[in-house]
Amino acid sequence: MTSFDTSPTPTVWRALLALAVVFVMLATTGWTAVRHERGPRDALEAELAGWSKARVGARELPGLNTPPQQLAAFFASLGSAHSARLADEYPHIVGNLNGAPVTLRYRANRKALATSLARERRRVAGPGLTAAGHHQAVRRMHRFEALMSGNRQILAFDPSGSGRVAEVFGDLDRAQRVSVIVPGVDTNLLTFQRSTRKYTAPVGMAQSLYAAQGAAAPRLRTAVIAWADYTSPVGVGMESAIGRLAENGAVRLVALTRALPGSSPVSLFCHSYGSVVCGVAARQLPARVRDVAVAGSPGMRAENVAGLHTTARVWAMRDADDWIEGVPHMEVGGLGHGEDPVTPEFGARILSAAGAVGHTGYFEPGTESVHNFADIAVGAYADVSCAGDTDTCRSGISGA
Repeated sequence: MTSFDTSPTPTVWRALLALAVVFVMLATTGWTAVRHERGPRDALEAELAGWSKARVGARELPGLNTPPQQLAAFFASLGSAHSARLADEYPHIVGNLNGAPVTLRYRANRKALATSLARERRRVAGPGLTAAGHHQAVRRMHRFEALMSGNRQILAFDPSGSGRVAEVFGDLDRAQRVSVIVPGVDTNLLTFQRSTRKYTAPVGMAQSLYAAQGAAAPRLRTAVIAWADYTSPVGVGMESAIGRLAENGAVRLVALTRALPGSSPVSLFCHSYGSVVCGVAARQLPARVRDVAVAGSPGMRAENVAGLHTTARVWAMRDADDWIEGVPHMEVGGLGHGEDPVTPEFGARILSAAGAVGHTGYFEPGTESVHNFADIAVGAYADVSCAGDTDTCRSGISGA
């Protein structure tokens, strides 16, 4: 299957667009697609049942839709011992609970990972798996082992289906600047990090950006979140041509940004389909999100920056040989994602992407693209390199 790591030919794009039109016509005449069921979620369901009945002393546990600020106050009132007990007994809930202390979420997700790893080891050792199923189980087992290695800070973890995960680099509680990387298609548990082509995966992207921030502002405390906590499209196909998954992802992204600890400025760095997620989320982002930067964008589901309805500065870049340039930047009947963010008509601040190669090279260390991201992340706007050797992208920014 064609993925966003490769360059689809014009023939492929025409076929995909034609197929998308057929899908829409079928959907509007009552035809519905059969979707794959998600994997078993017995552990989570058991925790949900227990959570609804549990008490801390005489107090009921808060509902899972309780606002983050109220959840933070609840955990602060419990004390460390009671909080730790909840994380150990309900790891799949606490580990993904916006408003719970981040260190408690790390603890809970480590417990949830251990449970998932044990389950996957039993599957690998047991009978009944096909060769393909065994291969997949081994890969998942290795991924869980990697996520548990060292002192990794796993902020979110859901092993069901293709899986979702988020990881923090730096001290999120004490950070003076927070960055969130929102990746594109083909992002799941198994592609969360790679040993080859490391900087095309969320973990490598975050590590590269975190290092570049340290070089740009050595005395500034920063944190970077590799955020793969939404269900992304698989390859270049119908799901990547419409906004359904972006809309679902935007809800989760807004929830994350509203629940981040402290009040430090936040920047979003959105790659490929991730920029669609950021575009849909834009109007609901909290005011502390100061910058939204997109790279290799197929569109943000808006015709211009004003259509995003955000107070954040909007930045865009595309390198010279990114195949995404050839994608039709339009939106017709729900298909496509709107205007190209690097066009003058869109109104974004256009950044240089010098050194980046292809659609997935924007976070490669040493590129001007990742240095620009780092300068935005630390607030060093005067150091940002605009496209075309101009200074227009810095105009109107105090101090730049």
